[in-house]
Amino acid sequence: MNKSDLIREAARRAGVSIRQAGRGVDATLEAIARELGRSREVTIEGLGQMRLRLKTAELLPPVAPTPERSAAADRAGREEFDSYKFQFGGDMKEKKESDASNETDAADTAIGLDVGTSRVVLATGAAENARTVDELNAFIALPYSKLTERIFKQKNVPYQLNGGTELQVYGNEAARFANVFNIEVRRPMSGGTLNPAEEQSMNVLQSIFQYLLSKAPRTKNLRFSVPGELRDGGSSDLVYHEAMLKKTIDAMGYNSKAVNEGLAVVFAELEAENFTGIGISCGGGMCNVALAFMSMPVVTFSTTKAGDYIDQSVSSVTGETANVVRTIKESSLDLGRAPQNKFEEAFHTYYDNLINSLVDSLRAALAETKNLPKIDEAIPIVLSGGTACPRGFDQKFRKAIEREKFPLRISSIRMASDPLTATARGCLIAAMYDA
Repeated sequence: MNKSDLIREAARRAGVSIRQAGRGVDATLEAIARELGRSREVTIEGLGQMRLRLKTAELLPPVAPTPERSAAADRAGREEFDSYKFQFGGDMKEKKESDASNETDAADTAIGLDVGTSRVVLATGAAENARTVDELNAFIALPYSKLTERIFKQKNVPYQLNGGTELQVYGNEAARFANVFNIEVRRPMSGGTLNPAEEQSMNVLQSIFQYLLSKAPRTKNLRFSVPGELRDGGSSDLVYHEAMLKKTIDAMGYNSKAVNEGLAVVFAELEAENFTGIGISCGGGMCNVALAFMSMPVVTFSTTKAGDYIDQSVSSVTGETANVVRTIKESSLDLGRAPQNKFEEAFHTYYDNLINSLVDSLRAALAETKNLPKIDEAIPIVLSGGTACPRGFDQKFRKAIEREKFPLRISSIRMASDPLTATARGCLIAAMYDA
């Protein structure tokens, strides 16, 4: 058994993460090495007495440690430890890897992808220090000309050709061009799933995926987010949406699998709680909710009142464009204070409606669930997504939860460590555990 195998086995038996098990194994091995600097035997409760034998026939004479030699003995013990085998455990010498932790190994072969209505977010690297990049899930179509295409190439503007008549600029650059020409961007997705009114949806999404994945390590294990079933009367073909995303991603050479968006938030934020609690992702097209018990989804659903609902509703009653409304929401909105103008009055009104509808749906979903697990301890609720980012959102959500008795005991209601990347990071963790 090598060190990576030992870490993996310790994680399985103790029910902790690979990283936590790695730290424990490292501490244990360091203590053993330190003792072996002073003696040729170590007694471990439950394992008996450990003796060392050299890999070669030559034996080193024992040296009695002295106070003056203790530091040197520690170093010698560690060096000697690397050249010995345990009699009962086989070869315990570390593999010469950049990181002994199996979690780091898995991180090199895992990718998380949050496919949201508003943005597509890529997560790579180690779970506790994931690297994320994102692109706007949108595009605009401009008339084709050779000169324009040449400039786009020089300036690294991401675009694709559409039949030789259009230049479709996608991702973050689409917003910049839309502001210049004072037009609305076009969306490949609507209401959390593929936009049936946009014939270019899959072509644009594929281009955005390729653009983001060009920045990822060369690996094949990818997990992408999908919404839960709708509860508020909307209609969407989630089966088709998931199948088309998987087909597109797999065609690019990846081994992909879908992860529920709310569950991904649980994976990203609730490791310390053994992945038990409620994860909520409030995005542009949907709010997604998942109650999980020890990483297993118990209740999952989505609602269509989300960021786009807020933007369109506020735009309708104030007479401003959705782009202007979105800018106000993302830059200066504070739901924790009384409204100061007509825009904030409208924002408060529709955010209250969104949050109350979301909490009512959560209460109803829990009430309808048969054989709901009897969770002895209070559980946390974690909020994430761009729609949940304005200051004071968590306060409004807490008031909605507390206005009447909730079916489960809640220990805390908190924002995700990074609300905009939680879903992608959760997909990354799911990919790492499957690696």
